[in-house]
Amino acid sequence: MTVGWWTADMSRSILSPVLVVLAVLASQPSHAVSPKHSSKPKPQRQEVPVVKDQDGVAEARLIEIYRLIATAQNREALAKADRLVEDFPHFQLAQLVHGDLLTTQTRAIKAFGDVPDTVARSAGAALAELREESQRRVRALRERPVAGTLPSQFLALSQKSKHAIAVDASRSRLYLFENSTSGLKLVADYYISVGKAGTAKTAEGDQRTPLGVYYITSNLDPKSLKDFYGSGALPISYPNMLDSKRGKTGSGIWLHGTPPNQFSRPPQATDGCVVLANPDLQHIIRTVEVRTTPVVIATQLQWVAPQSARAESKPFEDALHGWRNAKTSGNLQQVLTYYAQDFSSNGKSLTQWTPTLKTEIDQTQGRTIQLKDVSYLRWTDAADTMVVTFGEVADGTRVGWTKRQYWIRQSNQWKIFFEGVI
Repeated sequence: MTVGWWTADMSRSILSPVLVVLAVLASQPSHAVSPKHSSKPKPQRQEVPVVKDQDGVAEARLIEIYRLIATAQNREALAKADRLVEDFPHFQLAQLVHGDLLTTQTRAIKAFGDVPDTVARSAGAALAELREESQRRVRALRERPVAGTLPSQFLALSQKSKHAIAVDASRSRLYLFENSTSGLKLVADYYISVGKAGTAKTAEGDQRTPLGVYYITSNLDPKSLKDFYGSGALPISYPNMLDSKRGKTGSGIWLHGTPPNQFSRPPQATDGCVVLANPDLQHIIRTVEVRTTPVVIATQLQWVAPQSARAESKPFEDALHGWRNAKTSGNLQQVLTYYAQDFSSNGKSLTQWTPTLKTEIDQTQGRTIQLKDVSYLRWTDAADTMVVTFGEVADGTRVGWTKRQYWIRQSNQWKIFFEGVI
């Protein structure tokens, strides 16, 4: 009997069922993930980015080994596996595949990671984690986003943000985008691990990775870190203002690497951070800038065409421009209609914030207010919110404030529930 390229005789004498499935998946043409709510013909799929230097190279080499297995080129697969484990000795998944390939030279193997029963019993959880890691890697590389689509959160990004990051926990994947005058472009993506208890962090120590829109706040010197964090760490702004509004606690959520004796970690293995292989993290650290790089973390990203996302965001753009026009007019009461009753800014209520707002209006002296370098990112769960960053400058002045606002949609109206200078 033949299933695709794989025959029943091969499956009895060569590789485990799990590795067979992975090899078949890796050998088949990849397909694109459809954008949400798209009725137009799908654009051509987006190919896996070309690997350069150490940027994702280990994973690409592992997938190539799967593809060789899928075409019954086991000698070539073993030769490549030999070199892969030599170059990356702590890549546990590669070591396991290499071991299976070696075993097939002398006998049939019974399962993924065919080790003695006593070892298998003690390593059962580890083997299951490696199997899941392998499946996540293959799935993410096969199910590519449609070319030209973006995660639905990225509505508008200022040119001051040279890059952006999006994390899809369901695929154990981090996507890196480059921002240019033509818009965001996907330039690389990497396998990642998230919290042991999954996502949707709510409390300190719950071992969950937060969901939301964040920014990289700093780049920690590797010399100041324990080996556990690998080649470096990029803290992000958890808890953000929406998290604080909801009473979420905890801190110290980072993008960081792995210890020297570990190439990667299982899909759910951290205390809440997002963890990458050290070569992948090093590329990100060399690429992105602190404070201006947004990081979206979602259970599952929804990829949409940029033009459809912008069309849906028009009511918000109208509200933002209405706020600016009201402030330009100098009408404080009209400006206040754009603020939520539960507004808070660094511990100040709306009543306590109003004098600050009045002072800002008085200082403009009726001059038109311009919003420069505007970015807004949407986050939708139980509520619909916008994270907005812009420079606020009055005509005729050289300097102004760089502000961040959080807006929430209440009864079909957009209201500001946080505003602060950054």
